[in-house]
Amino acid sequence: MRIPSEDSFTSRLRSAAVAARVGLWLGICFGVALATGLISHYAQNDSQPVPLPTSPSWLYQVTQGLHVVAGTAAIPLLLIKLWVVFPKLFQPVPRRVREALPTALERGSIAILVSTSLVQLTTGLLNVAQWYPWGFSFRATHYALAFVAVGALLVHIAVKLPIIRDALTGDVDDTAHDRPNARRQGPVSRRGVLILAGTSALAAAFLYTAGTVPGVGRIAALSPRSRKHGIPINRTAHSAGVVAEASSSAYRLELVHGATSLALSRQDLVAMEQRTSTLPIACVEGWSATGEWRGVRLRDLLDLVGAPPGRDVRIRSIQTFSASSDTVLPANFADDERTLMALELDGDTLSIDHGYPVRLIAPDRPGVMQTKWVSRIEVLA
Repeated sequence: MRIPSEDSFTSRLRSAAVAARVGLWLGICFGVALATGLISHYAQNDSQPVPLPTSPSWLYQVTQGLHVVAGTAAIPLLLIKLWVVFPKLFQPVPRRVREALPTALERGSIAILVSTSLVQLTTGLLNVAQWYPWGFSFRATHYALAFVAVGALLVHIAVKLPIIRDALTGDVDDTAHDRPNARRQGPVSRRGVLILAGTSALAAAFLYTAGTVPGVGRIAALSPRSRKHGIPINRTAHSAGVVAEASSSAYRLELVHGATSLALSRQDLVAMEQRTSTLPIACVEGWSATGEWRGVRLRDLLDLVGAPPGRDVRIRSIQTFSASSDTVLPANFADDERTLMALELDGDTLSIDHGYPVRLIAPDRPGVMQTKWVSRIEVLA
């Protein structure tokens, strides 16, 4: 068994014309994923120098949905792109330094781009499935590697720009940049490969988006979730270890503003003026659903302890081992009239898996930050 050479690959389908077009689509997916991923990362920061808007209430729902759709669609595109350019791996390195340097930059950028892209897409897919067989922080790693991948992509484009430009402006069957021995006809045409790439990307995206389309959720192989009242559940009360405390008659919601504090039972909250907000809840994994939430407006609770408008609020949960159990709600969200400490969902008492006895629901906020099983609301200075 011998190591293949570039001449071992003779299919004319492995061409610059095909690689450039698939690469363009892949670059668009990466660009959309990067832009929307930065929005999601920023939305999860406790410190937001420029707070995100509360309206429209579905903005995060759209941006995070686009993030996962773009990442999912990129998976088959990346695999097809790698198949097309695979012969380049065995291309001999030029001996002259002037020729070897661009080749080294090209191969180095490709190595970094391919490895980081595979890690990004694989871990992103596993995040959608909520399976974490690693010991590192997904959010921090996903964020850092995004810049590495984009940097490598920009270097790769800079090195290959003349060929990319010629390939995209020419006909797909143009052989100007084909390898000399790439003359064997494939089972399909080059246009057939592009149709396969586009169809595969759309199919992969649909397998995800089906989870957000009423009536076809059963085929959403990439985003299965337990559902109650049509709202998916990422973490149950049992897995969070809060069943006993959340269902106890001794439960109290603590409100704190400086030296002023107040403890309210769930019965106290039920006795207050109830408001209704129809709001989506959208998760970082990309799923989203809309529910009718009913409860006490957060601004009304803040008034009880004399908190002035324009203050950030810290929300704490009964659960203690989750990164989202202690989060900061920016002032514009805390003061928004649609932000509730919800007691009901879709006309029924909030189930314990949805955050009973009380949970936060706010417009245009990541689902992971819509704290369940709230135990303490603290007004920050």
